[in-house]
Amino acid sequence: MPLDTRLQAFIAACEELAETGGDAAQNVAAAAPLMLALAGCGSKLLTADQKREDPVTYARNAIHLGAADGISLFALVWQPGQWTPIHDHSTWGVVGVLEGVLEERNYIPAGNKVDDSEKIELQPGGITLLAPGAVSTFVPNPDHIHITGVPEDREPAISLHLYGRLMDNYHCYDLENRSRRLVDVSHIESR
Repeated sequence: MPLDTRLQAFIAACEELAETGGDAAQNVAAAAPLMLALAGCGSKLLTADQKREDPVTYARNAIHLGAADGISLFALVWQPGQWTPIHDHSTWGVVGVLEGVLEERNYIPAGNKVDDSEKIELQPGGITLLAPGAVSTFVPNPDHIHITGVPEDREPAISLHLYGRLMDNYHCYDLENRSRRLVDVSHIESR
């Protein structure tokens, strides 16, 4: 099934803005209103393949995978009790919720700094609840460190995640060992 024309237009507009070489704050400022329009359409934007679930972990359904320095867009499907690890992105991004309520639990580096040469201290930060139609953004430096998911007592959720790079890896944080490591992140081909 072909890609929804609204998704096609969104991808084209975001590719163009990423190619202009603007900084992360400019990119999210331009992309957030575009994501808001998409999020308002709900999950009917997506094909059945783009809404595939995973019974074990949240599902990352690839909609668009640009070059390593280009954008990527995923539809994430969350069942109750499914969470990401604590992670960052090393890029800018925009998230829109299509259905359900997505929860972000943020972490703040002590001293507002993460440096590979020293032990990493993270402190719990705020919690954001993103209802259908809501949009969230993030920029690197300092990176957006968080855990995202759906608590067991909530309904499933579907969200769109736009990243300013090919999002095939990220840093996972280990609170107990005060460390982080770069891990590859898989996805389901749904384009």
